[in-house]
Amino acid sequence: MSQISYKDAGVDIDAGNSFVENIKPLVKSTRIPGVLGGIGSFAGAFEMPTGYKEPVLLAATDGVGTKLKLAIDSGKHDTVGIDLVAMCVNDLICNFGTPTFFLDYYATGKLEVDVATAVVSGIAEGCRQAECALIGGETAEMPGMYSKDDYDLAGFAVGVAEKSELDTPANVRAGDKLIALPSSGLHSNGFSLARKVLFEKMGMKFDDDFNGAPLIDALLAPTRIYVKTFKQLKPKIQAMAHITGGGLVENLPRVLPEGLRAVIKGDDVRVLPLFELMSEHVARDEMFRAFNMGVGMVLVVRPDDVNAVLDATDGYLIGEIEPGDKEARIV
Repeated sequence: MSQISYKDAGVDIDAGNSFVENIKPLVKSTRIPGVLGGIGSFAGAFEMPTGYKEPVLLAATDGVGTKLKLAIDSGKHDTVGIDLVAMCVNDLICNFGTPTFFLDYYATGKLEVDVATAVVSGIAEGCRQAECALIGGETAEMPGMYSKDDYDLAGFAVGVAEKSELDTPANVRAGDKLIALPSSGLHSNGFSLARKVLFEKMGMKFDDDFNGAPLIDALLAPTRIYVKTFKQLKPKIQAMAHITGGGLVENLPRVLPEGLRAVIKGDDVRVLPLFELMSEHVARDEMFRAFNMGVGMVLVVRPDDVNAVLDATDGYLIGEIEPGDKEARIV
């Protein structure tokens, strides 16, 4: 009777071992003070940071969505890992959490070592930008669950915050100003709509010229990471809103207390060319609900701190806080 191996069933243990060897230097490049041990144990370990009066652990998890489909179809795999880290750590800082470490989950139908290594190289780059450590992860080869070339990603970030600083909506007052920090593009939201508009409705291709470069480059531009800006300006920030799915209108209310609203001057939003292109086929209100429209993060700051924040960033004013229902209104 012939014998069947795990490899015959579609799972290559040797490929998995080769992948681990490939990513060891990538993981090491993200090491920061607090990391205990190295890759290969059953769990990653990180020492609790000192200097906090009442430290609270914050956790965030996210994925990259259908942006992965574009990476897979175009064969460009080295930036979606940055997106994965960004989507998690940008959420943490909105609760005034300083990112400390990151974990990733990579699932695929067939483990292609070079592809997986490219993805993790992006994750490591994202961790370096966020000044957090990649201390572990999981790679799952699941034939029959995914098609051969497909893969999926999930990320998990943990940070530390001072307990007394968690309630950021309590800091927000009428008269506070809204400063937009630009996005690098779609970031990691709205790609199902973008793909339908650009490829189905408009018939565009990956290699079509867009502002002097292939369209796919604009679509895969990695999500911007705002951790260093947060660390630099934290004393001058009252609240932060990460502009992801739902856009400005659904994310800004998350940092508002009852009785206050965010009023955004729509004409002051510096809409990126990619959004202007798609707006030919999508209603304005839908655009502002589905996309970030060129705003990746909004800072709520006191009027007296506006100039200092603007001088330290590439941000710009888009509105202010007023009395009213807890909502974001674009005027």
